[in-house]
Amino acid sequence: MLAKVSSCCTNGIDAYLVDVEIDIAAGLPAFSIVGLPDTAIRESRDRIKAAIKNSGFNFPSRRVTVNLAPANLKKEGPGFELPIAIGIMVTNNILSQEEVKDYLFCGELSLDGRIKHVKGILPIVMKMQDFHKDKIILPNANANEASVAKDIKAYPVKDLYEVVDFLKGAIEIKPQKSNTRILLRRNSQYRVDFNDVKGQYHVKRGLEIAAAGSHNLLLIGPPGSGKSMLAKRLPTIISDMTLDEALQTSKIHSVCGLLSPKRGIKATRPFRSPHHTISYSALVGGGTYPRPGEISLAHNGVLFLDELPEFNRNVLEALRQPVEDGNIIVTRVEGRVAYPARFMLACAMNPCPCGFFTDPKNECHCTPYQIQKYLSKISGPLLDRIDIHLEVPRLTYEQLSSKRDGEPSLPIRKRVNRARSLQGQRYKKDGINFNAYLEPKMLDRYCTLDKEGEELLKMAILEIGLSARAYDKILKLARTIADLDEKENIEAKHISEAIGYRSLDRNLWA
Repeated sequence: MLAKVSSCCTNGIDAYLVDVEIDIAAGLPAFSIVGLPDTAIRESRDRIKAAIKNSGFNFPSRRVTVNLAPANLKKEGPGFELPIAIGIMVTNNILSQEEVKDYLFCGELSLDGRIKHVKGILPIVMKMQDFHKDKIILPNANANEASVAKDIKAYPVKDLYEVVDFLKGAIEIKPQKSNTRILLRRNSQYRVDFNDVKGQYHVKRGLEIAAAGSHNLLLIGPPGSGKSMLAKRLPTIISDMTLDEALQTSKIHSVCGLLSPKRGIKATRPFRSPHHTISYSALVGGGTYPRPGEISLAHNGVLFLDELPEFNRNVLEALRQPVEDGNIIVTRVEGRVAYPARFMLACAMNPCPCGFFTDPKNECHCTPYQIQKYLSKISGPLLDRIDIHLEVPRLTYEQLSSKRDGEPSLPIRKRVNRARSLQGQRYKKDGINFNAYLEPKMLDRYCTLDKEGEELLKMAILEIGLSARAYDKILKLARTIADLDEKENIEAKHISEAIGYRSLDRNLWA
């Protein structure tokens, strides 16, 4: 007897329909699964058999063959255990083909028949309408995640016995539904705030400018000056996530199994801070079965690289293309997968190997050669993609002991929201959203200077010794500063402030 049950798998962050076909034939008892399954699927045979028996149903003592179609698409993960078990019960006349034909099934089985959480449910439910399906039976733990999809009925179940009763009409299960707007607002609270940081007012101003224009930034300062603390609070001042951004980010986290079952959606800006020993594939994505890397997990948020010169040179150079394009394409023998990777790059480093080159309280013992060698670990092309260089000095005792709190994140985020709104209106016909993405040909149109501003910028290039690559960066930064001031034209004071954020061009790489 032949049965057919619908399921799904993910490839990258896209979902694909999989037909689970089960054939029961005469012969010695056997259980085989074909159709390019991974190890987890092949090992699921004993779990499925035990789950069916421990749920009070009979397992056929004949030859069972399971085919996962299409056969040319690799399948992975334990999410096929529930549809395979349902298909076996159809062939065993416990269920009928008519009772299961309208549903899509996903879930992992325990030995006692309980249905456990699986990865990648959100991309699946968001793609179901393309498969002409609107009903899915899935684990209870995935219910909140699945409920954000429009026009999809997600039926959460706890065990195999409950699935059978529901399909036969013995019990009623209401589909899980959520108000995505309320869900987005409820889950958009951050655990940290900018008012935790004492002093460092010019650094906070630089972070506000970076958030307003989506500029990449580099924090330079001695150990203990607060570089990491400041970077961790950067997502709290970036503009509020839209529903589309939240769903894009949540899809990536769902595929990696990082989406909270209670929240159902990721509504705060991601902050990813990988260790400097991270490998190439862990950062950009990949593997035998490709998975999103840290740069994709930071999509619509912040990727923070602490101790920047300690990262492997090849790993850092891999950032150049996704920083420009906002995506990463992973090509393997088995196929090609594209992941979104539109993030703000925030980096931190010491000014020298010992860390005390700019510290007035501690003596630096590094030679000029050692300092130059340390700084040269960051390549020119990567540095060229960083707009803002911020020097973070060590705090004085008076600043540390001060009882006055800094400005909270909320009013800063409101200013950033206004500046980003201006940019969105200005560039709606140009295919970009923020000043950081301005192309050279757009600078003449959107970054016009008055005579005083031109003279100031000319002096910076010719007399102070700023590099040629700093010219475009200064114009972009000045445009963002003007947007924060809600000024239509760039003024000399905006140019002056922007020049102050190019310290590496001015001092070390002049």
